[in-house]
Amino acid sequence: QVQVAESGGGSVQAGGSLRLSCAAPGNRYRRDCMAWFRQAPGKEREGVAAILSDGSTSYADSVKGRFSISKDNTKNILYLQMNSLKPEDTAMYYCTAEAPGPPAPRQDIGPISCEYNYWGQGTQVTVSS
Repeated sequence: QVQVAESGGGSVQAGGSLRLSCAAPGNRYRRDCMAWFRQAPGKEREGVAAILSDGSTSYADSVKGRFSISKDNTKNILYLQMNSLKPEDTAMYYCTAEAPGPPAPRQDIGPISCEYNYWGQGTQVTVSS
């Protein structure tokens, strides 16, 4: 079973930066897709950024140019660098991965389409104006 755990959330003023981390320990399974989603109160969960094992990335239009997704393959840690944060970025952020296991609905973030079947508990990001 793949376990993922997020960290790095917090409160920041508009224009500030945060870096989220996601540990996915163990290397038994290939993780071809990993991604960050977010969900604000009263809104549906939305994809933020995704990365493939070949390093290809994709972003939601709302975060392009401000957020950057990356992965340390040796440590199985996923990152989300968030710059120029806005109050509308306030949400619970979730790390997710596609790995062999239970089936899941396919979800798209731009051209990257994966069946994310392992999810973390989330880390809160709050941006004040």
